[in-house]
Amino acid sequence: MQEKYYSPNSVEEKIYKDWEDQGAFIAPERASSNNYSIVIPPPNVTGNLHMGHALNNTLQDILVRFYRLNGKDVLWQPGTDHAGIATEMVVERELKKKKIFKKDLSREEFINHVWEWKEQSGNQIINQLKRLGCSCDWSRERFTLDEGLSKAVKYVFVQLYNDGLIYKDKRLSNWDPKLKTTISDLEVVQKEVTGSLWYIKYAIENEDSSIVIATTRPETMLGDTAIAVHPEDERYRDIIGKNAILPILNKSIPIIADEYVKMDQGSGAVKITPAHDFNDYEIGVRHNLEVINIFNENAELNENTPPNYQGLGRYDAREMIIKELEELNVLEKTEENEHTVPYGDRSGEVVEPWLTDQWFVDAKKLSIDAIQKVRDGTTKFIPKNWEKTYFEWMENIQPWCVSRQLNWGHQIPAWYGPDGKVFVATDEQKAAELAKKYYQKETELTQESDVLDTWFSSALWPFSTMGWPDRTEILKKYYPTSALVTGFDIIFFWVARMMMMGLYFTKEVPFSEVYVHALVRDEKGQKMSKSKGNVIDPLLLMDEYGADSLRMTLCSMAAQGRDIKLSKQRVEGYRNFLTKIWNAVKFCEMNECRFDGMDTSKVKNIFNNWILSEYEECRAKTEIAIKEYKFNEAANALYKFTWNIFCDWYLEFTKIIYQSSNSEDIKETKNVTSFILSNTLVMLHPIIPFFTEHLWKEAAPILIKSSEKINQSKWPEKVN
Repeated sequence: MQEKYYSPNSVEEKIYKDWEDQGAFIAPERASSNNYSIVIPPPNVTGNLHMGHALNNTLQDILVRFYRLNGKDVLWQPGTDHAGIATEMVVERELKKKKIFKKDLSREEFINHVWEWKEQSGNQIINQLKRLGCSCDWSRERFTLDEGLSKAVKYVFVQLYNDGLIYKDKRLSNWDPKLKTTISDLEVVQKEVTGSLWYIKYAIENEDSSIVIATTRPETMLGDTAIAVHPEDERYRDIIGKNAILPILNKSIPIIADEYVKMDQGSGAVKITPAHDFNDYEIGVRHNLEVINIFNENAELNENTPPNYQGLGRYDAREMIIKELEELNVLEKTEENEHTVPYGDRSGEVVEPWLTDQWFVDAKKLSIDAIQKVRDGTTKFIPKNWEKTYFEWMENIQPWCVSRQLNWGHQIPAWYGPDGKVFVATDEQKAAELAKKYYQKETELTQESDVLDTWFSSALWPFSTMGWPDRTEILKKYYPTSALVTGFDIIFFWVARMMMMGLYFTKEVPFSEVYVHALVRDEKGQKMSKSKGNVIDPLLLMDEYGADSLRMTLCSMAAQGRDIKLSKQRVEGYRNFLTKIWNAVKFCEMNECRFDGMDTSKVKNIFNNWILSEYEECRAKTEIAIKEYKFNEAANALYKFTWNIFCDWYLEFTKIIYQSSNSEDIKETKNVTSFILSNTLVMLHPIIPFFTEHLWKEAAPILIKSSEKINQSKWPEKVN
């Protein structure tokens, strides 16, 4: 090797381009049953590589490179997600810089701007994944809004609708008054806040007594339709079934008994506002209560409230209500109170449970098979404890709200006639045919303006990316996929939905194993956040230490069920590991190590037999560990063997042999050294691909090379 030191910045880009030019990652389409496939969790098209991406994709890359070395036909399916809300926000922000405002644009004009942005800036995370070394089949890159995936989305929506599993209904959903759309539970952040608890007296109808309720949201009392107490609460047993008078409105509402009420919280009596609280809504359903919506899309009070409140924002209305309650002498007391408040993670606005017309999927019916396939082991979670999380959510699953009030996304394939009759079809022509049959004449239709939840299209990802609903050759070969590597935070929102959709439409589980990795935290174990100033940028670490040092660090710390406490010093430590190997290779070159076809079973020297034994132990440990997703055990076995045993001990022993006059020992030692070094580089390749590929070329004369590129080599066989 001519270079004195290894310089990752000078070689990584060239090596990756060389891999791409040779088509090293393209999935073979030849007929074979020896296949391995993974679909990438599609990063948002708005995204930049963060440490969670770095961990997730490093682990996937280790798997696919390992199984390629083991002779399998491998598909690592890449792509990006259109990320409806996030992308609209980014593009809206960019347009404002040019004095262009979304409200002044038609839907089509705004979408054109989004596509322009996507083409110019939306694919930067793909280049960042390449920089990390991800060996995806980029020739098959997909996007959740591309033509093929759009075809699959429409097909699924229509099929589910025709099967009675998609319907439109007026229900509560998380409403973001800033973005003016429903959002999923995933997009809601529960924050602990210090607020107030107001105790309000509601008079008992026709009695000289009252019942006190405690609330953190007095503004919603204008939509109250009941007061609830626990059926076993002795304090209130005599008034269950009576009516109370709602202050301000002077309206009679029933006092009901429901086991949901906690006797030891507040006053033990709660106001029930079915239109503005998810739990209240369920109580309302159980007791057949009136549902009164008091907010508009801006979280302002609407026409269902007294005239002097209409048009007020919720917090202005709160102040006015508190003042009026004081004047009526029914505000008993106010206490400071710690409670959780839901915020939209994109907008930072307090989310409002709001009653709207939305499209829903009957997730309960779809969940039945998805639960069973995990129970019977057809799909396994690793670590197994995540199955409990999966079951808890799936067994209590609610209807899935799939409509969003956005421009960017899959526009729902439903058209309305003049009387509101809906026609669901894959395109407007088919909808028109349905309408003609219904109305007995040509009728003008209007398409649904809502788009589908981003998770709807990504739920189809394992098979839609392979050409489904067409029965393509790539689908036949690589679906179901072998494994899924993901974070625990999207078990509900992505993993579960892929299971439901995969089973319903392909009759097979989409993956046989789900490896759930932990979080990457800072060195103190704190979650990384911009507000804390403790975010570690993987791109900056790669600039300083190279991609391989970061990959080795993440792999060595990826113990099952344990969060990673990452520090810059750890990455620096693994850069030193690469330097150790680099210097070892130079030592081997200096001593002209070669391999000339030696039979390892006939080795005589005690040191050489010892290192072969240690090497075989490392090889077996590494192979088992990767297959069992024990990435830290694989990295640590390789680290210990390479640094401590091979470099620090064995190469030191060889100096004694090289200084001896025993030519047979010297020749055998050079053979064994070359054998060990070559195979160790192959075993290290899935974890540190750039460094090993560079050495494979630079140190070629001293290595056993069955192929020109190390990524085309074979995983070492057991030593005899």
